[in-house]
Amino acid sequence: MIIRHLQDLKKTGRYAEKPGHWSSARYLLRDDNVGFTLTQTTVAAGTSLDMEYKNHIEANLIIQGEARVTDLITLEEHQLIAGSSYTLDKHDRHRLHALTDLTIVCVFTPALTGTETHDQDGSYPVL
Repeated sequence: MIIRHLQDLKKTGRYAEKPGHWSSARYLLRDDNVGFTLTQTTVAAGTSLDMEYKNHIEANLIIQGEARVTDLITLEEHQLIAGSSYTLDKHDRHRLHALTDLTIVCVFTPALTGTETHDQDGSYPVL
């Protein structure tokens, strides 16, 4: 059984942030050998992030806040509130715009190492 607490993630390098924009607490990573990554991500109100996970599938559950997610190919927009989910099942190029402060639970497959950074397309490489 794996038990993790936020304060421990911050001490062990499983926490990343861009102050004033976002933070990511990485509860499960590839070295946990469960086959997926579980994070809690916060996004500050007014932040817009363009992303396209070419190598991963990502599912997201909005726990708190309001946002808009836009498919950058079709320009279709969706409003997100607490209790909404969105899954990037086709490696969708998208923009997440936080209308208020957001708390999101995210699941990635394949699992991340935790050291990935977004490239110019907003994608993570497979490490």
